[in-house]
Amino acid sequence: MEEKIFYFEKPGPKNTEKVLEIVQDVAKSRGIDQIVFATTTGATGAKIAEKYPKDEFKLIAVTHANGFLKDIPQELTDENRKIMNDFGIEIFTGVHALSGIGRSFRGGLSPPMWTTADIIGKIFRSILGDGFKVCLEISLMAADAGLIAMDKDVICIGGKGRGSDTALILKPAYTRTFFDLSIKEIICKPKG
Repeated sequence: MEEKIFYFEKPGPKNTEKVLEIVQDVAKSRGIDQIVFATTTGATGAKIAEKYPKDEFKLIAVTHANGFLKDIPQELTDENRKIMNDFGIEIFTGVHALSGIGRSFRGGLSPPMWTTADIIGKIFRSILGDGFKVCLEISLMAADAGLIAMDKDVICIGGKGRGSDTALILKPAYTRTFFDLSIKEIICKPKG
C-alpha cells in the first residue's frame, strides 16, 4: 500500500488552511468521521466552521486547560466559542494528558523535577515535533472525556503554539492504556 505524507517547510499557523483541506480529503476518502483538533484561541475551530460542511464529521476542539497561562484564565475567545458552538463542535477543556500536575513540579521546584508524562511529551516533541505531540495528547484527552468512539479511527490535528501543521490518523486509547494508542498514518507534518 502506498500513501502520501504532505510535508511543510516550517511549522506554524501559515499551514492551517492546507492542513484543514488535506484532513477533509483524507477523512472522506478513508471514511473517518471523528476529528479532534487543538485550538488555543478558537481560530482553528472558526476556520473549520467556515470550511467544513455542517454535520459531516464529529468535531471535537481541545483547548488549553484553564490557567495554562498565568495571567489569562482561558485563551479561547468568547467569539470563537460561539462560532464553534453554533456549528456543533464539541469543546473540551481539561488537564493536559502529557503534563497535567507535572507542570507544577517542573516549574515550581528548584531544581525542576520532570514526571514520566513530561518526559514522554518532551520525547515526542523533540523527535517528531510539537504538533505530533499535541495530536497524541489531545487524542488521549478526548478519549478520557468519552468524546470519541474507541472502536473507530480518529484524525487528530495539532500544531506549535498557534494554528495547525500536523495531522495523524490514530487508533485511540485512554491515558491509562497509553500503550494501546497506535499511530496508523501521518497525514502531514513539518519537515523539521
